[in-house]
Amino acid sequence: MSRFGEHVAARDLGTLLALYESGAVFAPKPGVVHTGRAAIGSALEELLALSPTMETNVREVHQADDVALVIVDWHLRGTAPDGSAVTQSGRSADVLRRQSDGTWRVLIDHP
Repeated sequence: MSRFGEHVAARDLGTLLALYESGAVFAPKPGVVHTGRAAIGSALEELLALSPTMETNVREVHQADDVALVIVDWHLRGTAPDGSAVTQSGRSADVLRRQSDGTWRVLIDHP
């Protein structure tokens, strides 16, 4: 998931979305769930509008066959539309699945 932070800094929505499976789930906060790339893309556009930088630190990886649970600490800094500073941090629990070509894509993203 360290690539996520790099793609956020590059503000590259297409590359960010390519990290997700087509039917992936993104749950950025309690009670909010986005399903599928289109919905996830809309949520990520809001994130990218902050002109953010993001630091990530992979803390744990637990793999069983073609499924992995990845625990990541993250810290984000950006600027809100009104010019105020935005600072957020947390620990995500993400489920990834190995694809037939050997790459990994996010199935569940819970930052």
